[in-house]
Amino acid sequence: MTTALPAPAPARLDTAPALPTALAATATASLLAACGGGGAATEEPPPPVTENPPSDAEASRFLTQASMGATRAEIARVVALGYSGWLDEQFAKPRSLSRWDWLVRRGYDASRFRITQDGFDNAAWRALLSGTDTLRQRVTLALSEILVVSIDGLSSGGGWKAFQAAAYLDLLEEHAFGNLRDLLGAVSRSTAMAVYLTYRGNVKANPVTGSLPDENYARELMQLFTIGLVELQADGSPRLVGGQPVETYGPADVSGLARVFTGWVPDKAGGSGETPAFQRRPLVQVAARHEPGAKHFLGTTIAANTNGTESLRLALDALFAHPNVGPFWSQQLIKRLVTSNPSAAYVGRVAAVFDDDGSGTRGNLQAVVRAILLDSEARSASRLTNPQWGKLREPVLRVAAWGRAFALNSPGGAWAMGNTSDPSEGLGQGPLRSPSVFNFFRPGYVPPNTAIAEADLVAPEFQITSESSVIGFLNFFQRLLEGSIGDLTADYSSLMPLADNAASLADELNLVLAANRLGGDTLATIVAAIDSMPKGTASSRLNRIKATLMLVMAAPENLVQK
Repeated sequence: MTTALPAPAPARLDTAPALPTALAATATASLLAACGGGGAATEEPPPPVTENPPSDAEASRFLTQASMGATRAEIARVVALGYSGWLDEQFAKPRSLSRWDWLVRRGYDASRFRITQDGFDNAAWRALLSGTDTLRQRVTLALSEILVVSIDGLSSGGGWKAFQAAAYLDLLEEHAFGNLRDLLGAVSRSTAMAVYLTYRGNVKANPVTGSLPDENYARELMQLFTIGLVELQADGSPRLVGGQPVETYGPADVSGLARVFTGWVPDKAGGSGETPAFQRRPLVQVAARHEPGAKHFLGTTIAANTNGTESLRLALDALFAHPNVGPFWSQQLIKRLVTSNPSAAYVGRVAAVFDDDGSGTRGNLQAVVRAILLDSEARSASRLTNPQWGKLREPVLRVAAWGRAFALNSPGGAWAMGNTSDPSEGLGQGPLRSPSVFNFFRPGYVPPNTAIAEADLVAPEFQITSESSVIGFLNFFQRLLEGSIGDLTADYSSLMPLADNAASLADELNLVLAANRLGGDTLATIVAAIDSMPKGTASSRLNRIKATLMLVMAAPENLVQK
């Protein structure tokens, strides 16, 4: 059961409290201006990525795309190894402690937690904020926003919601650098997905009653998880016939594919749910419930009397082979990691790697992630001044960036961030807490009546951005700064020597949190505000650090990832 968050602590910014309030009041308009507009999209290729060691600012910018947040140590690592070398090191890193194992270590497998969500938010945030495999955590978060499951949509049948959700995130993490075909197979046999999209216990058609197999997962598997709504060209643009896009599937395809997802049930061998163990075992087949007839979809036919396990294999193979999958997934991952409006050429280059990683393998996610992050468009400095390039940082990433930068820790080991999905008191977002299968925001969302809409661009994260959510974020972040959320504690020892010099302090936070994106006017405003505050003592220095952090975290340039 989630504990209610405390009310915001009183501001302790001395003479500067009006500044974050003023920034918050105009933040949405400023962000819209910073994120888009400026005419039609251009397709000029950027200069190729050089092999020269990146600067600190370039390394910090890379980490905004490739990690859960930059640190001074990670910036130095990128500078020393180069982009490709850092990626090699991250791909080779072992996985951090799983969320499931953390829940067990903390005793959440006790029977009194069976019908609660207790422990899940703690386990999920602990991984995002402290996992040493920062690239894997970033990709896992991205996958969780594409292959969506929400803990709030998991039924209580069998109990152990926290473990069910933890097992799902662990599954995504396990396959984050693997092959998409294997990931689709694992997701399709996960208890969490079967419960969330309602095919757990799904049964064959009954000619007497007229009942038909549940079609929920079959529809979303095509629409959201593999091929999308319209046929795509290799560069992700719609294939047009007579000037109109071509739909990828119709009702008959959904009905045919739904027959595959019959007879799948949780594996409760050795018990009936007294422990959560079944929640991470793959689903098993009950032959008597599986549809024995032929399954027809997308030009594929699975012959009658094919067993359930083989039917699933053949169905996923057919979907995985569809030409839409490469551009569809390339575009989705680029949007989650780098920019909301990638050029067709960028999508095409990544999709080519999806189709063939250089060794003849299709769907190699490690190769796709590498291609996305090392692409000339992602790395080119010319994109910093392109108003159509970049993306709004989602709230989870903003908080994680601060937490990572300053070694946020939970001395008692509880990691009690709580449920952060309330936009008025939290972040409007939390790991695995999407309000629907369409994620917190749709990939094609366009803020209405804005410069972004006029420029024919998309800005997905703006779907959860409003005046109230901007202020809600700042209130939540202030409580984090004040240490009033659990026992979460940041380490500002590296900033204390800079705290009496407002310009030096602002410059350091500009580099680590914003990759030197704060403009001169913003920096001058921040420095003037901090210079008006007392200094010279340990307490005044800490107060100046917190005030500067609040102002940097509120600045539109920091919220827009370039």
